[in-house]
Amino acid sequence: MSKLVVFSFLGGDLNQGFPVVTAQLWCDKQFIPVKLTGSLPPAPELSELYRRWQLLYAAVHQRLGKNQRIKVHSQDITNISVNDFNEVCQQLQANINAWLKFESFQNIERQLRTLLSRNDEIRVIIETNIVLLHRLPWHLWHFFEDYPKAELALSNHEYESTHLLQKSPTGKVRILAILGNRVGIDIDKDASALHGLTDGKTTFLIEPTRQKLDEHLWNHDWDILFFAGHSTSLAEGEIGEIYINQTESLTISQLKHALNAAIRRGLKLAIFNSCDGIGLGRNLADLNIPQMIVMREGVPDLIAQEFLKNFLTAFADSKPFYLAVREARERLQGLENEFPCASWLPVIYQNPTTVPTTWQELCGNFANTKFVGEVLTKGKIATPKFKLWTVLLSTLIVAISTLGLRYLGVFEKIELQTFDQMLRLRPQEEPDPRLIIVEITEKNIQSRQEMTKGLKSISDSTLAKLLNKIQKYQPRVIGLDIYRDLADPPNKSNPIQLPTELNKDNVVVVCKSRDSKYDPQGVKPPKNIPVERQGFTDAIQDPDGIVRRQILMMAQEPSSTCTTPYSLSLQLVTRYLSDENIKPKFNEDYVQFGSKVFKRLKFGRSGAYQQGVDLGGNQILVNYRNTDYQRVSLDEVLSDKFDRKSMKDKVVIVGVTANTVSDTWSTLYSTAQQDYQEIPGIFIQAQMVSQVLSAVLDQRPILWVLPYWGDILWICGWSVVGSLIIWWVRSLSHQGCTIFATVVTLYGVCAIALLKQGLWLPFIPSAFAVVASGVVIIFIQSRR
Repeated sequence: MSKLVVFSFLGGDLNQGFPVVTAQLWCDKQFIPVKLTGSLPPAPELSELYRRWQLLYAAVHQRLGKNQRIKVHSQDITNISVNDFNEVCQQLQANINAWLKFESFQNIERQLRTLLSRNDEIRVIIETNIVLLHRLPWHLWHFFEDYPKAELALSNHEYESTHLLQKSPTGKVRILAILGNRVGIDIDKDASALHGLTDGKTTFLIEPTRQKLDEHLWNHDWDILFFAGHSTSLAEGEIGEIYINQTESLTISQLKHALNAAIRRGLKLAIFNSCDGIGLGRNLADLNIPQMIVMREGVPDLIAQEFLKNFLTAFADSKPFYLAVREARERLQGLENEFPCASWLPVIYQNPTTVPTTWQELCGNFANTKFVGEVLTKGKIATPKFKLWTVLLSTLIVAISTLGLRYLGVFEKIELQTFDQMLRLRPQEEPDPRLIIVEITEKNIQSRQEMTKGLKSISDSTLAKLLNKIQKYQPRVIGLDIYRDLADPPNKSNPIQLPTELNKDNVVVVCKSRDSKYDPQGVKPPKNIPVERQGFTDAIQDPDGIVRRQILMMAQEPSSTCTTPYSLSLQLVTRYLSDENIKPKFNEDYVQFGSKVFKRLKFGRSGAYQQGVDLGGNQILVNYRNTDYQRVSLDEVLSDKFDRKSMKDKVVIVGVTANTVSDTWSTLYSTAQQDYQEIPGIFIQAQMVSQVLSAVLDQRPILWVLPYWGDILWICGWSVVGSLIIWWVRSLSHQGCTIFATVVTLYGVCAIALLKQGLWLPFIPSAFAVVASGVVIIFIQSRR
């Protein structure tokens, strides 16, 4: 995993200390970095030690005769031994590590180590405008010993993103090699290393004039700029200067416009294989060149040649830029018997807004890669793109596969469960004020101890008294959710008879349809009750046992004892709304009350129902209220121990809630309860009545689904959207987050559509299509 750590030294210097040091850790999958803050104390001894090391370094190389590219000035120390120099090197390393062990800075390091792995590829950038901090050998920090894939780079405080022009890939790395003033040095081996690159196309400018160099920078596209020859840093390292021939030298500011043009045209890497390049690195960083390699101090010929050869070998062999530099730098340690501190010299300058390039990108191997952004925000990695038709083809394959799986019913169970979960997101609603339930409880049955015939819960005489009592409270309609297919022997001494009470115009009785497959008997209605006041109570369970649908109308089998085509709930609703002057319109495909249309679920396939579900009759989805209903018990009604006005002008549903009667069902709310238990059927009937009345009178949403072709368009549309979003995201590391964010957005859209408009959209197959499309796009990108 690639990670970026940027240390910023804000204010202060080595003499005063740094009151604020920040560290930002960017990981591949993060849009926002981890930011840590600390401080560092004054360390004036580091200034003195480094200046002494610098003088001794030049003197030692002068004495050893290894100074082809190193000049020793008259005031420099020349009477020095290698042992003295080694001692200063050890002191410098010890002092740097002692300084960085300051407690406040150690807090930063400790937190970073908890977030980093030894196997992570880590780019460490030091941001500062202080020249001496750029010169310090930061690679001596013990941190780099513990993380073998970490390498250091330097940066100024101010930098900007560079927008590169798109270039046509050539399959070759275009290199402009400037071989400058070579007096006293051997740069032919540098040229040989470049010339030997099989994937490189190098143009050599040998001791060019300023005009010729300027012309090549302005008029041609380059990937790498290389310089070998004499160079130096002036004004205490603030200005870098190169000697392009034996009579001319140029500062970076004198090449500013030409270099800016080259950078805009795609220049990504500059290598200055010459002495004292800190000034060059700082000046080039001001031009926002993506990355550079310079030499910290004077460099012997052999060291410059070996570094270049080893770096190019590793980099062209597909090693990441930073690891290629570290490997080439560390290999110089084997030459330090002859060239002390050779491995200290190479250093990277990096624009922190830029992701390091790779050799493959420079070659243009990705035919459709648009190199507009290796220059992106910090921590983002540019990924190659491929043609739009590839995206659309892969999306089509995924969409067709998803539709096929849905057709086979693979998603049905989880779609139903997600539907339940979304509905449970609604806040609790108020009870429906138009309904009241009269329940016959287990206590009512046991306390009365009546002799009943068959499986009756209460006797006909008790039921007659109950209905007579309810009528006195002037309900608009009464629904009797109790089967009364067999009558008790008549009791002539009782003035209140059940047939008389059942024959009142506002009473609707129930029967059960005969089904040759599941219920060959059925239950007939009470004797002599006209079919206009009959309603069936057939309930339908989904494969998981939950009641999510209700049947408003259905044609009965010719031999059925229950002949009414209307459900109990529809009969009750129709009679209630008739007093509101709202007349129904019945059709085989819908039921309409006023402007509200209840469209049936289409037979065969509708919404999540794809396999093995009977959608016969006029079925609609049940829009449950997340609430209880007003209810009173049998004994409370008979003894007048309740609010007598609570029944006036309402729908009264009479039914049994005793647990000895096996009329219980599962709903999406009962299954979600921790102490799960089924609920009596009378409450299901109340829900069915309430949902129609609430939709017509209160504008409560009606649950509905898209037509079959609408589901197909929705699923395919999200598959396309998911693919295009992933295709446009440049960072492989961020594509997983993008897929997750897209699925969360899809869930939000589906939940809002369901809760606000009642539209049940296919979330699960759409989410599957988004994830599958994204994974396919990522797989294709990684393969390319």
